[in-house]
Amino acid sequence: MQKKGEISIQLEANQKLYFASDFHLGTPTKEASRERELKIIRWLDVVKKDAAAIFLVGDLFDFWHEYKTVIPKGFIRFQGKLAELADAGIPLYIFTGNHDMWMFGYYTDELGIPLFRTPQKVLVGNKKILVGHGDGLGPGDRMYKFLKKVFENKLCQWAFRQIHPDVGIRIANMWSSKSRLNSSNDETSKFLGEGEWLWSYANEVEQKEHYDCYIFGHRHLPIDVAVGENSRYINLGEWINYFTYATFDGKEFVLEKFEENN
Repeated sequence: MQKKGEISIQLEANQKLYFASDFHLGTPTKEASRERELKIIRWLDVVKKDAAAIFLVGDLFDFWHEYKTVIPKGFIRFQGKLAELADAGIPLYIFTGNHDMWMFGYYTDELGIPLFRTPQKVLVGNKKILVGHGDGLGPGDRMYKFLKKVFENKLCQWAFRQIHPDVGIRIANMWSSKSRLNSSNDETSKFLGEGEWLWSYANEVEQKEHYDCYIFGHRHLPIDVAVGENSRYINLGEWINYFTYATFDGKEFVLEKFEENN
């Protein structure tokens, strides 16, 4: 029986698990977002051929808020592809990120896709993986951790829903545009060593419970580094600059880049 906080997957021969995050659909422009959306769909068409499951690990949208009867306009091609994959019986798992934490029941109700807000233990044979978006984990980032509590507060969510969607989404998009994705700095271009909060978090967890791999998003930089002697931390990067994702075939974890022959 599958326990709460655990996802158990049976990986058949010639199948893989796929992990991707930080599509940030909606930014920086409608045109650029549409081009990226089509690229993501082409990637999904490639991986569906041997996918045992696909994990979409947060910040799929630069902003997402579900009102009771309204969802943000756009991204219909991406949503249609998810519907196609779900209807084909390919297991999909969505994690909320800091830009789309106001996902609620839409994708679960409409498409039957499980939605997770916290890291999940993924069991594949004798391998154990910890998967999550990564926001709010590890040391530091106190301001964001405070804001996350505000944004997750039921009263604050209710108050935002009282704003007309045209106004609320415009305000939220202005806030999201301040993302570090839209600014150039060293933080998103190099590994920070001890300053890598998620790597520090993985090392801390590893002291208490062993995982074969820690897979997170949020950081926006593709990273694949050791955790202790027998584990790894993979950060999935993002899809504005890097177009990276991870795979697991039952034996090896691989960080890859989606490249097309145009």
